[in-house]
Amino acid sequence: MDLNILCTAKPCDGLLYYSYEYCDYLNSIGVKTQLVIIPHPGFNQKDYFESITSKYISYQNVNFDPDRWSSTTLIMGRSMMTLGYLNRHKYNMEQLLLLHLLLRDNIIAVYSENHPIEYKHALEYFCPNDVIDICDYDVYPNGSGEHFEKRINFNIYRPILNDIQFKYLFNGTNKKYYDAIQKVIKNYKSHGILVYDIAAINIMNNNIIIPIDNLLGIFETYVYTKPTFDPAPRIIQECKYFNKNIEYVRDKNILDGGSVYFKRDVLNIDINPILKVIK
Repeated sequence: MDLNILCTAKPCDGLLYYSYEYCDYLNSIGVKTQLVIIPHPGFNQKDYFESITSKYISYQNVNFDPDRWSSTTLIMGRSMMTLGYLNRHKYNMEQLLLLHLLLRDNIIAVYSENHPIEYKHALEYFCPNDVIDICDYDVYPNGSGEHFEKRINFNIYRPILNDIQFKYLFNGTNKKYYDAIQKVIKNYKSHGILVYDIAAINIMNNNIIIPIDNLLGIFETYVYTKPTFDPAPRIIQECKYFNKNIEYVRDKNILDGGSVYFKRDVLNIDINPILKVIK
């Protein structure tokens, strides 16, 4: 293999989707690439298969137990290494060995700052030979490496079907997100809230457990309420591409991926920063 892309995120996490899209794109231009998924604890291979096949027209070059790999591994966010470190006691021995093998040599890491202390611990634990950053400086002005913007490969998306089930969509996939929604939800009677499970949510709301087939076809307006730093809210770009409305209901003083992606045009993938690092 010329390149591995490692994903340790949950199914339906944006980093899984970016990882698959860049894997597909790299292969399409002749860079032999495999996406290696170490399932997040609590999820299995079927969850990832369903997540990918519900969104894309293809499912290829995905591997959970590769028998060979490149000495260079791309991670679409530093958290892909950090999560591997934080969950190390929850993996089986084969998964843990695979992580060490994938992260021992040369790493291309998309710069992020969401786990600064834990990331340092992860580097000490996996002890890679070399780590080269690529960075979206609009989101992380104090980052390092070649400028790189995560972009969506819409060419492999399944067509969306217009099947409106409610007017407004919210993202409530963690407690902080969900708590922020609770403050405004009374103003949005026709709504759906994305959640991973129904254990700790308000049953009076219309909660929708992901993954969801045809997600982009079942609502009219996405309401962006995330109260914390957001590195790359891809759903904003998806809404722009598919002509969905967006309501930006959050503190306008937060400068992060949310504010950047809300203003950024939808652009084609630019793979040159990755190719430059590989060479």
